[in-house]
Amino acid sequence: MRKLHLIALCIAMVAMLAACGGEMEKAEKKDEQADVATGEIAPAGKLVLGVAGAHSGDLASYGLPTVNAAKLVAAKVNAAGGVNGMQVEVVAQDDQCKPELATNAATKMLSDDVKIVLGHICSGATKAALPIYAESQIVLMSPSATNPPLTQSGEYPNFFRTIAPDDAQAALEVAFAKGLGLKKIAVIHDKGDYGKGFASFCKQFVEKEDGMEVTLFEGVTPGAVDYSAVVQKIKSSGADAVIFGGYHPEASKIVSAMRKKNIDIPFLSDDGVKDDTFIKVAGKYAEGVYATGPMDFSANEIYKEAVAAHKKEFGADPGPFFPEAYSAALALLTAVENAGSTDYAKVTEALRTKYVDTAVGKIKFDSKGDAEGVGFAIYQVRDGKYVEVK
Repeated sequence: MRKLHLIALCIAMVAMLAACGGEMEKAEKKDEQADVATGEIAPAGKLVLGVAGAHSGDLASYGLPTVNAAKLVAAKVNAAGGVNGMQVEVVAQDDQCKPELATNAATKMLSDDVKIVLGHICSGATKAALPIYAESQIVLMSPSATNPPLTQSGEYPNFFRTIAPDDAQAALEVAFAKGLGLKKIAVIHDKGDYGKGFASFCKQFVEKEDGMEVTLFEGVTPGAVDYSAVVQKIKSSGADAVIFGGYHPEASKIVSAMRKKNIDIPFLSDDGVKDDTFIKVAGKYAEGVYATGPMDFSANEIYKEAVAAHKKEFGADPGPFFPEAYSAALALLTAVENAGSTDYAKVTEALRTKYVDTAVGKIKFDSKGDAEGVGFAIYQVRDGKYVEVK
């Protein structure tokens, strides 16, 4: 009987110790969760980097380089141990640069609990998706959405970009046109947030210049088969140059139609046209076309490393906005590391206060969300390639 009593006592003590151990384990887990919430220690697991943009359709040549850039940065960061102990996983959502698909992509990011997103690519798609990200305090960084109000309106404190806005791009374009001695400008656009926004700034800057005038301000419908009507208006306006705001599918059709009608006046456009796809589609008619684009970063060591990695991994040169996308991915992941967590306030503060070395230089972001120190240059198609005009 005494033995049975001792056995029962031992069992009770073991159970009590197990219960205490369980409570201690629970308390430790609670403390750890609290530390994670406050950013004092890094959470285990993975960090999802969302990538949104045109990954199919006519403008995929703009969006796919961003996916590649994100994958390359993630691989580099993961090889070095990840971000705060987390491995980076890239998850892409395709919006084809269409606003209605952009909202779907943003909603999917939200449902997957993504906290940082690289994208979107086109200004119209970005504008459509931004309220969803802003409401949920998801940090969004675009390598290519240049519409000024995206940062300058103050409506989207969660939005950042690694490219300069369209007002800077338009000012450079008009100054260059003036330097060429051009006086009568036909300004054409695709009616979109990006294209019309850029064209409107060009119109504004032309009208401020003595001796220059806008002879035509006209919108075209994207995807139309024939642009002969606007080409005739350009001819009738007496313009000695065309400035086009929009993307390469429309630009290639318009400049081709102009040249076929023997309208050989200069054709100037934006970074939506500074793409090898424009040259391929327009063919011989692309020759001589001017376009603004991000400054040349080829001398930057991180840029060289990124391009070499792209060639090794994908067997080709990277496409448009690749350095801006690579830089955005670096900036986002570095901000999470500096913040010690994905906490919205801490990540946005890190982006605005901590410099990071990127493919577009050593940058941080101003109070509006624009990267400091980035800008545009003028390029021209010569012998089938875009070459910077010095």
